[in-house]
Amino acid sequence: VQLQASGGGLVQAGGSLRLSCKASGRSVGMNTMGWYRQAPGRQREWVADISVNGAVAYLDSVEGRFTISRDNAKNTVYLQMNSLKPEDTAVYYCTMSTFYWGQGTQVTVSS
Repeated sequence: VQLQASGGGLVQAGGSLRLSCKASGRSVGMNTMGWYRQAPGRQREWVADISVNGAVAYLDSVEGRFTISRDNAKNTVYLQMNSLKPEDTAVYYCTMSTFYWGQGTQVTVSS
């Protein structure tokens, strides 16, 4: 199984980014897919996930700003991030069932 994350970058506070995580080897629709992030000097933290039945959950601090979704036909999971804040700066990782992990994509939000 491979998870290829992309879409990170540098954005000003209040801006938006959409992260993508393309899976190969297993179906995103048959597994719980999630996003985690790790800021410098901090532990990796859970951000959001989407279950097999489509239920979604979010970290309190991103609720209402971030949206996780998936496209089974493209075998890809997305994280739409709006109203970004400097504290969202981190490397973002996608995961399949917290067993398989992507390589991470850097998100930097300037104030």
